[in-house]
Amino acid sequence: MDTIRVMLVDDNTELRAAISERLETESDLLVCAECGNGAEALLELEKQPVDVIVLDIIMPQMDGYSFLEELKTRCAASQAEPPKVIVTSSLNRDDLILRAMNLGACYYMVKPFDPDRLIARIRDVSGLTQGAGTPYHPSPSASAAQSDRAPTMDERLSSLFLTIGIPAHIKGYHYLREAVKMTVANPDIINRITKELYPGVAHRFSTSPSKVERAIRHAIEVAWSRGRIEVLNKAFGCQVVTKEDKPTNGEFIAMIADKLTLERKSVS
Repeated sequence: MDTIRVMLVDDNTELRAAISERLETESDLLVCAECGNGAEALLELEKQPVDVIVLDIIMPQMDGYSFLEELKTRCAASQAEPPKVIVTSSLNRDDLILRAMNLGACYYMVKPFDPDRLIARIRDVSGLTQGAGTPYHPSPSASAAQSDRAPTMDERLSSLFLTIGIPAHIKGYHYLREAVKMTVANPDIINRITKELYPGVAHRFSTSPSKVERAIRHAIEVAWSRGRIEVLNKAFGCQVVTKEDKPTNGEFIAMIADKLTLERKSVS
């Protein structure tokens, strides 16, 4: 299988590192460059070829739109085939989506997004997963329609966990996600964590409650060891945890479940 060379362009270093870490678990994806703005990305493109660029819109020095304009100009002048571009942004407005598509973007993904969905889009736009070698070029209306929805709970959890440093390949990541979803559905279950919550997650993954407890603990310890606690505080809009004050499994699950519940209520 051919390797897809990916460049990440985003001024959020924590998110960029989390996405890079997830992509590198895929044997057909290679993160060949990480840049904090469009100007850095243009310089990097002069050094090496890239197949797909994952591009944020709001960045210092040179934003995503300016980068797309300059990339289009340079490729036209050199008659080179431009890399495929997937735009990512927390802004979900039709005019912004249309502008990105008119400047050559293949997809517009609204943050937060499920990293697995990003991986699927990277493979799509690269053309390496399409029949007869035909690149995948969604229409602006299709891309706009894709972005015009709220992220699912799984997507929200995936984005949050990866951003704070819980990698997707460890078991605790999946156990935590299931535990939070169960707690959102039945908040009182957090008070019966050993009798109902752990056994419920264990049943879902065909394992034991004790292994679920240990794996969740390990996932939380990994996040704290990576020092991305401020990212979690930013997500909550206030300081809910500190480096020295590591929460218990139950406290962490309840904290994330409460946030998701409040988000769902504000949307509805």
